[in-house]
Amino acid sequence: MAPQIHKKFSNEQVKELMQKYLNKEIERKYIQEILGIGKSRFFELTQSYREDPETFSVEYKRSGQTRSIDLEIKKNIIKELAIDKKAIENKDIPLYRYNYSYVQKRLKKVYKQTAALTIIINHAKADGFYLPKRHKQKAHDGEVLTNNAGELIIFPICL
Repeated sequence: MAPQIHKKFSNEQVKELMQKYLNKEIERKYIQEILGIGKSRFFELTQSYREDPETFSVEYKRSGQTRSIDLEIKKNIIKELAIDKKAIENKDIPLYRYNYSYVQKRLKKVYKQTAALTIIINHAKADGFYLPKRHKQKAHDGEVLTNNAGELIIFPICL
């Protein structure tokens, strides 16, 4: 993943480094090392700085809203989880947990929508469609009755 220059350096610091490079006061490889970027990213920044040094900035704004899903997708997730809940509550059907992967597949197949499994689980928890994992009982509670490891116990056959 590319380093995030805007978190490490201010615009003025990067502008100063770019100006020193253009004035041939500092070599490219040293600036790359300071900024922690590769050759391609360095030349992208240099080109951007040369085009307009006054408005040059390493800051950026996200183009879209993050961490949100479409309201229609959320409604469909809740609708599918409600169907699952009815099946879980029905004593004739041996279900004891929600099948979030099935909900994800139904979204894709029926509604032609996609959502990550973690998003489905988070919405399930937020809207009360979550059951904690059940603790399984041990397979057996057998007790070993030997004195030494590998001891062979022979029972006499009584006729």
